[in-house]
Amino acid sequence: MRCVTGRLMLLDTATLYFRAYFGVPESVKAPDGTPVNAVRGLLDFVDRLIRDHRPDRLVACMDADWRPRWRVELIPSYKAHRVAETHAGAPDEEEVPDTLSPQIPVIEAVLDAVGIARVGVADYEADDVIGTFTARAGGPVDIVTGDRDLYQLVDDARGVRVLYPVKGVGTLRITDEAVLREKYGVGGGGYADLALLRGDPSDGLPGVPGIGEKTAARLLAEFGDLTGIMAAVDDPRARLTPTQRRRLHEARPYLAVAPKVVRVATDVPLPDVDAALPRAPRDPAALEELAARWGLGGSLERLLTTLTA
Repeated sequence: MRCVTGRLMLLDTATLYFRAYFGVPESVKAPDGTPVNAVRGLLDFVDRLIRDHRPDRLVACMDADWRPRWRVELIPSYKAHRVAETHAGAPDEEEVPDTLSPQIPVIEAVLDAVGIARVGVADYEADDVIGTFTARAGGPVDIVTGDRDLYQLVDDARGVRVLYPVKGVGTLRITDEAVLREKYGVGGGGYADLALLRGDPSDGLPGVPGIGEKTAARLLAEFGDLTGIMAAVDDPRARLTPTQRRRLHEARPYLAVAPKVVRVATDVPLPDVDAALPRAPRDPAALEELAARWGLGGSLERLLTTLTA
């Protein structure tokens, strides 16, 4: 990806279409009766984001692999509870509501026809795509996600912030380092260490038994980072309780691999994409067909009006 200045908006697309699916009633349907609540809800989200935040460039980041094998090999429980039942030998599939799964290809086709850049990279999650775009950005970055894992990318010095949907995307919590320090006691650079110490049941990360969020924040404030904490475990003069020292010591196998699992990748081989907002649909004929087939109506019209304004 070329390094281009201007505000870049990165969408954690799956978290947004999941929110659209659960936030828009299934009574929103295509002419044939197929639910399109996630499709239309996501289009409304994107329209609102562009109108409210005026990015210069935008990329819809996708999960080409929602549970990469290299992460599972390090921590087998990683997202294991989300795996749908499949036949033996089949690749892991995420458990997705029956009426959402058919809408995902429609979302992808509509974004492509509109001309909004859409990027997923084999063997990587959308988080890793977002991490790499952020690392290479030549200007400020807005990351739109409902996933707290991406708080680790927040960096005031580089203008990187997270826009976290609280209610739809009309109400977003703009998360910078001050917000993180107030809520979690760490800045963006310390959030990954906090998360792996605390653990995260939603991702199947066990954490260190007995080390909750507040204790993890205190340890990071005292010793700086995970490396400093583990050095303190080996230093009898360090201010750790006997229980903390024992639990951290017993968790060494997990703590040796957890950073690679929890920290987003910043070296994903990204394609060279044009992330500029389209002023006209990339494929008007395909878009017209999609709009008629799926009854996209006002949701698509509003987005196109915003893009061409």
